[in-house]
Amino acid sequence: MPIELDPNRTALVVVDMQNGFCHPDGSLYAPGSEEAIGPVADLVEWADEGGATVVYTRDVHPPEQFEDAYYYDEFDQWGEHVLEGSWEAEVVEELPVEDADHVVEKHTYDAFQKTEFEGWLNARGIRDLVFCGTLANVCVLHSAGSAGLRDFRPILVEDCIGYIEEDHREYALDHADWLFGEVATSDDLEWA
Repeated sequence: MPIELDPNRTALVVVDMQNGFCHPDGSLYAPGSEEAIGPVADLVEWADEGGATVVYTRDVHPPEQFEDAYYYDEFDQWGEHVLEGSWEAEVVEELPVEDADHVVEKHTYDAFQKTEFEGWLNARGIRDLVFCGTLANVCVLHSAGSAGLRDFRPILVEDCIGYIEEDHREYALDHADWLFGEVATSDDLEWA
């Protein structure tokens, strides 16, 4: 079923398509994330042609971020990754960030947690957020869920989302569809 979107109220949110996750030399490389690069690039082109806003999130960690952590410590879970200023933290070269694109640097799974993202969207009247990127059940799920709780309309594009294991993506999409958002394919999306 087609989903019609107004480009003036829509942002394509490209989550964490970074070398550390999508490139074979990355410390948290997942083949499913690399496979998402082409479909995500097509979706970025679609958004650009439609006149919508494109937002890239970058997961970036200062080396000392978790030194005084009480409970939340991603380095315990994943090891050191996408350190600030590193090649791993950069968006993959197949997705060149344009001057007109907005970049959100985040330090947790959630693109809204302690960032300017919500205010930036509200200032521009953007209400519909089309999510793609990686990882399905981590940063995509947590950022899209956070968007829904903030009364944005999250739409997860299933054929443009990376994963470690296929069932992780299925879980994330089912959870999003049931609880806080919508799931679509890139072919379902149309400009109003």
